[in-house]
Amino acid sequence: MENMDLKEIESAAEGILFASGEPIHIDRICLALDIDRPAAERVLQNLMDHYAYDRRGVRLLHVEDTWQLYSAPDYADVIRRAFEIRKPAKLSQPALEVLTIVAYYQPVTRAYVDQIRGVDSSYTLGLLLERKLIEECGRLQVPGRPRLYRTTKNFLRAFHLQSLEDLPELPDFGGAGQMRLGDNGEIVDPDGEKCEAAEPDEPENLE
Repeated sequence: MENMDLKEIESAAEGILFASGEPIHIDRICLALDIDRPAAERVLQNLMDHYAYDRRGVRLLHVEDTWQLYSAPDYADVIRRAFEIRKPAKLSQPALEVLTIVAYYQPVTRAYVDQIRGVDSSYTLGLLLERKLIEECGRLQVPGRPRLYRTTKNFLRAFHLQSLEDLPELPDFGGAGQMRLGDNGEIVDPDGEKCEAAEPDEPENLE
């Protein structure tokens, strides 16, 4: 906008983000403010830094090409009391295990997840699909064509990550190696041996 200075553009962008209430693509912000993408990115980065450094009650989350305002986690209890919001359901330990495997080794098959955990994970995968933390992303081109799973943008937002590159590094297991998918979709251990299928376990719940 020709007649607006930088501060006014930042304020306008803030208003757009607040009114949206959900992730908004940067192209829409560019169109509304009549500025190019590099300028919009500078404006949004300034807002992000301002919220973080001044310990404001909101934060700005950047996921790929979208931006979203959200309440600062530090004040979650206060906000919850103000609106009498129930504490969001936490992920159970089995769900966290499955989600971790998918996040670090995606795309993965259910058999791959099962072999790492040692139990059948189909029920937990279904719950994570319902929560939209993971999604199907095609099929492995081997006999049986098993489904492949990956994490979603909702996963990034839930854990306040901009991209998968922000995931913490896995611990070093001293060269023990990692299981992998073989050429025919079978699970292969670090020594090159094929692994047997896991036994099913009892269904677990997301508490």
